[in-house]
Amino acid sequence: MYNEAFMRRAIDISAQAIDTPGTEPFGAVIVKDGAIVGEGINRSLINHDPTSHGETEAIRDACRNLETVDLRGCELYSSCEPCALCVAAMNIAGIAAMYYAADMGQAGKAIGDLPESARFPVDVTLLTHECGHVVGARKMPSEQHLSSEAAEILSQWAKLARARM
Repeated sequence: MYNEAFMRRAIDISAQAIDTPGTEPFGAVIVKDGAIVGEGINRSLINHDPTSHGETEAIRDACRNLETVDLRGCELYSSCEPCALCVAAMNIAGIAAMYYAADMGQAGKAIGDLPESARFPVDVTLLTHECGHVVGARKMPSEQHLSSEAAEILSQWAKLARARM
C-alpha cells in the first residue's frame, strides 16, 4: 500500500545528485513490512556502469541487507518512472508493487533541455521495443551459437540444484 514518506525518501535520494558528482537524479527505495531495506541513486557515471540506475542500486542494496535475491513481498518507490531494464530487474527480484513520481515524459522534457554532450544516448522507445520482443523480432542483430554445450551446463547445474533441495 502506497506510503508518501517512502516516496519522499526516494525523491530526497534523487536530490543528492544535485551536489554529488557522478550521480544522476534517479532515486529509489525498497520497502518490506513497512521498513526501508534498500536505497539507491543512479551511479552510472561514477561506476562506469550503464545498469547502475537508482532502482537497480536499491535492489542490490536490499538483497545485500536481506541476504537474499528473493524480494517477494517488497515494494519499490522511485523518483521517476522506471525504464524497461529496471522493470525487468524488479520482476526478476520479485518486487510486489512499484510506485513512482515523475513519468517518462517529465524526465524526457528535463533531460531534453540538456546539451547533447551531457546526455546519455538512450532511446526509451527503442529500449521498450527491444525488451518487449523475442530475440528474432528485435532490431539488434543477434545469432545463436554453441547452444547444446551451454544447455548441457544448465542441465548439470539444475540437476545439482535439485539434489541440494
